[in-house]
Amino acid sequence: MSELVVDKVRDFLESLLPTMGLELFDVEFRREGHGWVLRVFIDCESGVSLDHCSDVSRELGRYLDVEDFIENAYHLEVSSPGLERPLRSVQDFIRFCGKSAKVKLHDALDGRKTLEGIIEAVEDDKISLKLADGSSVQFTFEMINKARLTI
Repeated sequence: MSELVVDKVRDFLESLLPTMGLELFDVEFRREGHGWVLRVFIDCESGVSLDHCSDVSRELGRYLDVEDFIENAYHLEVSSPGLERPLRSVQDFIRFCGKSAKVKLHDALDGRKTLEGIIEAVEDDKISLKLADGSSVQFTFEMINKARLTI
């Protein structure tokens, strides 16, 4: 059931959010300690505001009330992916070029599996990260296990 809910909500939001100048980052529907939670993460080039979250919550709430496909009681949460958001694509690395990131690799590169520094450049599928010691390291997107922005 949760996959069906996520798919329907994702489809609705992928048509709604561009009209609001926003983009969909992720949708989760899961049971937690206090019950079911439908969690929506939205993003925007200029940053997500409280007004963005409340507007999306209102529109999504109306859609969910009309369509009524969620059988259980649930809580709806709309927020941004945060300042330390995950980097999940080459496009994310391009978008956040010049920002600080922490990257965990599947296998060690120059003896390190965890790298932290400034995203320096992205060319094809090669990502350059400038480390604190001033050196640069290059790796491909496929080598990444996890990556996120850091503050």
